Amino acid sequence: MQQGRARWLTRLAIVTGMALSALPAYAKQSTEPVKISSFSGAYLAARIAEGDNDLDSAIAYYKQALAFNPSDTALQQSLMLSLIAQGRFDESLVYADKLKEVPDVERFSRLALAVDSFHKKDFTKAQYWLKLSLESDLDRLISGVMSGWAEQGAGQPADAMAAIDKLQGPDWFGLFKSFHRALIADASNMPEKAEAIYAATMQDTAAGGAAPETWMRNAQAYASFLARKGEKDKAISVLDQAEAFSPGKLEIVTLRDRIAKGDKIAPFVSGPSDGASEILLDLATALNRGGGEPFVRLYLQYALALRPDSDAALVQLAAVAEQLKDGEGAIALYRRIPDSSPLKQLSDLQLGLNLADLDRHDEAITHLKAFVDAHPNDMRAYLALGGVYSSKEDFRSAANIYDKAVDALKTPTAANWNIFYQRGIAYERLKEWPKAEPNFRKALELQPDQPQVLNYLGYSWVDMNTNLEEGLVMIQKAVDLRPSDGYIVDSLGWAYFRLGRFDDAVREMERAVSLKPEDPVLNDHLGDAYWRVGRKLEATFQWNQARDLKPDPDVLATLQQKLMKGLPPIESNTAQETPKVKPEPVPAPKG
Repeated sequence: MQQGRARWLTRLAIVTGMALSALPAYAKQSTEPVKISSFSGAYLAARIAEGDNDLDSAIAYYKQALAFNPSDTALQQSLMLSLIAQGRFDESLVYADKLKEVPDVERFSRLALAVDSFHKKDFTKAQYWLKLSLESDLDRLISGVMSGWAEQGAGQPADAMAAIDKLQGPDWFGLFKSFHRALIADASNMPEKAEAIYAATMQDTAAGGAAPETWMRNAQAYASFLARKGEKDKAISVLDQAEAFSPGKLEIVTLRDRIAKGDKIAPFVSGPSDGASEILLDLATALNRGGGEPFVRLYLQYALALRPDSDAALVQLAAVAEQLKDGEGAIALYRRIPDSSPLKQLSDLQLGLNLADLDRHDEAITHLKAFVDAHPNDMRAYLALGGVYSSKEDFRSAANIYDKAVDALKTPTAANWNIFYQRGIAYERLKEWPKAEPNFRKALELQPDQPQVLNYLGYSWVDMNTNLEEGLVMIQKAVDLRPSDGYIVDSLGWAYFRLGRFDDAVREMERAVSLKPEDPVLNDHLGDAYWRVGRKLEATFQWNQARDLKPDPDVLATLQQKLMKGLPPIESNTAQETPKVKPEPVPAPKG
């Protein structure tokens, strides 16, 4: 059943390749900081702004609080971290210097000072700052690898590689250690050592499963190394292995094309600052699995401070901004990706999706139309633009863009099921079922076990009182495939309700509401089912619950009517028991 329009962006982000973008993005509500006349007021305002992810305001209020108590180390720490998280790195250094001997924060303060020393090419000082009194495993790996890069910068690459090799820690250290030893050998004109370590790292696919982005970056670095040696075929073979490991990575596809054309390939890492940036990026990417976004953002900002042109760090930061519901911040970061970057296409798609989710639909449509025109074979672009039209309930335009996508497809593959699914939804919403049904069938031909398609087609049949048994089987199969999806479970309950099997409907709708208790439509449906089995007090409770969850206006109107009069007797019903919302047109991940 309905999945709420705010969720369509999240699923589209998955479809367009941003696996890190798990949450929809919204505009932050920031206002010009006001002057506050007390320490407690300024401190409280800073904490509230920080909690709202309005870091510029938080910084302003922390500075006001420090004016009342300049020696407060906790305030200095909060201000320093806010400055780094907002990319105002140079401003953070004065506070990093004040906090360099404070054990609880030295992992961040001394790291900032080390980054500054890398900028100044003072590699001895960088190694000094990277000595910490308190170290976690993560700190030890960061400081150890960055110290290795400082030694490389000081002209001691063999010592750097040996020091990294001797780093003690858990098994997951291995991939990061071997990758950076290979990079140091490569950057230090030690080709035999570099090739041996690159190749050994490529063979460690088990470690790659735990940190796939780092393993893929080793593949890029190795292929770049081989291309510079003139070993084009071997370089392409390495990229083929990477493509098999994680298909569709734009960086891999672009690098393969450039090597095949004979373009000049630059070193993956050109020196110690790039290498120090790389370990911070690698670990931040590996850590970014949800829940630790503010922490990850700090390491990405350190990485960007060391290598301001790092498109990978910019894209990762933009994804974190999306996870923190900062759509405006994400857009600003995506705009910084240069046209020459292989990540430009991805960033342009995500930029358009963020514009749409900020209700800047006209801008999003203009942006994505231009993208479709520039990349007519990129199916993600059609899905993104069609999704924006659907969010505006402009299903005619959505159908037209999906028609265009199908025309661009030469031979549809399993990966293209979503184009036909979305086109089916658009035509169904336009009440053009003869055009809709063949698209759902085509989507199932391409992906026979796709639960969203099974649910939508099965539900539609049941709702139209046709193909009832086949429709019910389809929905049950969708539930079996996605037993924890409250919306699909609700579809099964609604199918039973439409068939007059009210006890079965109650069972499934109770389960759906337990899975998605915050959804007003599911609560509304459970109320209907309760009413039909004679549990009228519970029905009234569920309808009240649905009303309090702020449903769409059409649902609210029917709820108010039912709260006054209940449901009419079955004998007087038309085929449709109660107004409902079709399953939401939300793409599911490819594959």
